[in-house]
Amino acid sequence: MKLNMDTVRRVGLSLAAPLLAIVLSLIITSVVLSISGNDPFSTFQKMIEYAQEPRTTALIINSAVTYYFAALAVSFGFRMNLFNIGVDGQYRLAALLAAAVGGAVELPAVLHVGLILVVAMLVGGLWAAVAGLLKVYRGISEVISTIMLNSITTALIAYLLTTDKLAVQAEGSNNIGTKEIAPSGRVGGLPLVPDSQLKIYGLIVLAAIVGFLYWFVIERSRFGFDLRATGRNEEAAVASGVNVKRMVLISMAISGGIAGLVGMPQLLGSSYTYSLDFPTGLGFTGIAIALLGRNTALGVAIGSLLWGFLDNSSQILDLEGVPKEIVMITQGVIVLSVVIAYELVRRYRLVAQQREVGRRLSEARPENEPQGAQA
Repeated sequence: MKLNMDTVRRVGLSLAAPLLAIVLSLIITSVVLSISGNDPFSTFQKMIEYAQEPRTTALIINSAVTYYFAALAVSFGFRMNLFNIGVDGQYRLAALLAAAVGGAVELPAVLHVGLILVVAMLVGGLWAAVAGLLKVYRGISEVISTIMLNSITTALIAYLLTTDKLAVQAEGSNNIGTKEIAPSGRVGGLPLVPDSQLKIYGLIVLAAIVGFLYWFVIERSRFGFDLRATGRNEEAAVASGVNVKRMVLISMAISGGIAGLVGMPQLLGSSYTYSLDFPTGLGFTGIAIALLGRNTALGVAIGSLLWGFLDNSSQILDLEGVPKEIVMITQGVIVLSVVIAYELVRRYRLVAQQREVGRRLSEARPENEPQGAQA
């Protein structure tokens, strides 16, 4: 029973921070809605009702799949105490080159899709490894290097995405993009309702696999133990024989490899080409979701669904005369609140542990020490 209570307490403390952040964001959003002359309860009800429509539900899930890859990429770095801000650049460059390769070949379906995914992961991993090399051999913070690499990525994509290099002119449009991927390189969707035009990305299966592998590597492997140990106390990890430089390089490369998958649901399940209007900024959304999900596979999945719900259900607000930008306030407050909430929970846990140690020492003293031995 004691073990069960300890488990319940530990799980409760783990859930306390994100729940507190969400509740606080809802309160602040409600205040803003009230000040602007809108009924908070009616607004939230309309968002929930709109989210229950099959088309909106599919959009929420599709957004969550994309966010999940981005948040896992960030989370992997966080577990090593590495701040990979370059996920945004890594996935965009990976998507561009993977789309170019995918559009240039025609292979059997499994090989074609596999080739595109491998290219995306390799490009993302190698691009992130540049920041790892700079940190290991030149001591440059990965925060600075990944921010700079994001800028380089933007310029590099602008250079490559031209009609005399990797792009072609889209028919009947001023848009340009890579050559469209053949049907053998596409991943079919899962219909939420029969005969529905909008389908759930088929790569939701890959997202589940990557999430499981993330959990297994981090929580159940020797590499994951070394990674977590290095992230918590680098000096202690070195003393125990961990090669920190090697861990930094591998961790950044794996984080970038996961980042390379961020654009794949859109590329293989919807657009089939990388064009000027390909989604951007997903890496920064991943940072917020990783913080909210506390870098765990399950927590990140819940955070991704929440972000997908807020992004897509907000579309109904304009029709109801409510500025949909109110959702951006909610998301921003969640990010700010979750950092504060984690610190409060951490301090509470520390105080609780100190009290528990003191209680056990006081219980053990009469048995182990004779009366007056403290003198």
